[in-house]
Amino acid sequence: MAKPPYSPPGSRQEVRGLLAGALVSLAETPTDASLIDDLLQRIVRLTADLVAPVSYASVTRTRGDAPTTVAMSSEIALAVDRAQYADQTGPCLDALDTGVPVAVPDIAATMAWPGFRETALGLGLRASLSIPLFAGAGVPVAALNLYGHDPDTVAPLTARVWTVYDPERTPTPATDPPSSDPGTEELISGLTEAFAVRAVIQQALGMIMHQRHSTAEDAYLILRVTAAETGRSLIEAATLTRHHDDRPIPGT
Repeated sequence: MAKPPYSPPGSRQEVRGLLAGALVSLAETPTDASLIDDLLQRIVRLTADLVAPVSYASVTRTRGDAPTTVAMSSEIALAVDRAQYADQTGPCLDALDTGVPVAVPDIAATMAWPGFRETALGLGLRASLSIPLFAGAGVPVAALNLYGHDPDTVAPLTARVWTVYDPERTPTPATDPPSSDPGTEELISGLTEAFAVRAVIQQALGMIMHQRHSTAEDAYLILRVTAAETGRSLIEAATLTRHHDDRPIPGT
């Protein structure tokens, strides 16, 4: 008998739009899945197309020990990324390392990353925002780099993103301004729902760690095996684990 459709909290069916759906799909996808790069390419393309303040977008991942751009909307974004890789420092690398957004509201004024500053300014860019993205294991798998010509339009986008990544911030008209840009709203919606997905998976991993006295890495492997054995997705397995934490976990 076929299983009935299953729509756990945080599923992509709760968001509207291709960009939001891609962000939620990334959060639901196992970190080592081959699908990750396809999702990142989709996110870059849609962000550059839909989010008005963004002139160019790219995604940085670590391959081996080296950062690399796995998707970009323009060679201009790639050039700015490569300037940071050459210096081994820059906002995209900081976002990937720390797991929090890194904003440069006025590239001309920054002194921290001279290679980034000179390359970006030479290409006509005035502001940037690098956003860490998470996949199923809950750790950063990439940095979404957004580059803009107009600091005044990038600033509200940055404020909106920060309200997603820092829940301690209280939204006010100054920190969470309304946007008339549907692309910005969809990006924020997707990031918000992706965090909800991440929270469900992390809670499930915590329960597995408690039950099995395991490390976070082992708990993630157990959840992946559970999902495979039951024919469910990672978020479905996590939701069931969280709702039935008093039942034995398959494989224990």
